[in-house]
Amino acid sequence: MDQRVPDAVLAGGGGPAPGASVVRELARGEEARWDAFVAGCPGATFFHRAGWRAVMEEAFGHRTRFLLAESGGRIEGVLPLGEVKSLLFGHTLVSLPFCVYGGPAAATGEACRALTAAACALARRLGVDHLEYRSVLPVNPEWPRRDDLYVTFRKAIDPDPERNLLAIPRKQRAMVRKGIKNGLASEFDPDVNRFYALFAENVHRQGTPVLPRRYFELLRRVFGDDCRVLTVLDVAGSPVSSVLTFYWRDEVLPYYAGDAVAARELAGNDFKYWALMRDAAERGCRLFDYGRSKRDTGSFHFKKNWGFEPQPLAYEYFLVKGRGVPDVNPLNPKYRLFINAWRRMPLGLANLIGPYVVKGLG
Repeated sequence: MDQRVPDAVLAGGGGPAPGASVVRELARGEEARWDAFVAGCPGATFFHRAGWRAVMEEAFGHRTRFLLAESGGRIEGVLPLGEVKSLLFGHTLVSLPFCVYGGPAAATGEACRALTAAACALARRLGVDHLEYRSVLPVNPEWPRRDDLYVTFRKAIDPDPERNLLAIPRKQRAMVRKGIKNGLASEFDPDVNRFYALFAENVHRQGTPVLPRRYFELLRRVFGDDCRVLTVLDVAGSPVSSVLTFYWRDEVLPYYAGDAVAARELAGNDFKYWALMRDAAERGCRLFDYGRSKRDTGSFHFKKNWGFEPQPLAYEYFLVKGRGVPDVNPLNPKYRLFINAWRRMPLGLANLIGPYVVKGLG
């Protein structure tokens, strides 16, 4: 049965005024047209690309609602949404699950308002707990907002690798040089095998359920050369650290990473990001996006030590059935027992059941 939302519902009821933005769902076969708009929209990100629809649906089974606003036959804005249903974590509509940036990307204020009105109408119709925008900047100042938890780290990089190295603060630069001295080497992988083994081991130590291997395979398949895996090897040729990275315009976004226990002593983590930065500069990237971190965590301090300044992220919520801003994150004390128990679980068992748990987190 076709469960797409009728255009009249998306538009909020009656017909549009002349010249107004009309909101509808992205039709199959229109992905190239969507992506052409996204590529030229200053407020769009890698996570606004149409390929995420296939990733969400095939990796997690989440129903997607990719909304576009049109005026005069032209796309004026887009809003990718994913619907997540979980017995543990609730029923939500998110732009976009498993993505750090989202919300509407629009060429006009009219298109942005039309997309938000349609998304709110859809959230009410679906009866979700809340609608969530994961925006870099606030979109709806009147909505409840969580901007005290997550930050992002973005910094320009130079075409000259030596200048980039010297731009790293002295203490962290010494760790990069330590990795070089330890004989570490890096290479890009044709698949996700070595990365996934390190990633799964890493998240298990943190007490977090692992994402399914199929998710990463889909990212590589759907985004092609814009999604690459770099792996660091020790002198014996054993993988000690790996990172899956997105490339967008002139930006490089290291997104998922994993390390063996040995990486700490070898400075594998520092060497990994230096190798990625060096390669990205050679590819013509001019901005290094170190990604999202929770305030005052290990990754937060690691990125600051690289000379990156934190920039708050504005995560906004339109509450439907929910009574307040959700707090589903590992820093919430009520998840502490779960995290400790997960760490003690055998790795093989954690890898088997983890993907069924994590799909509800989004």
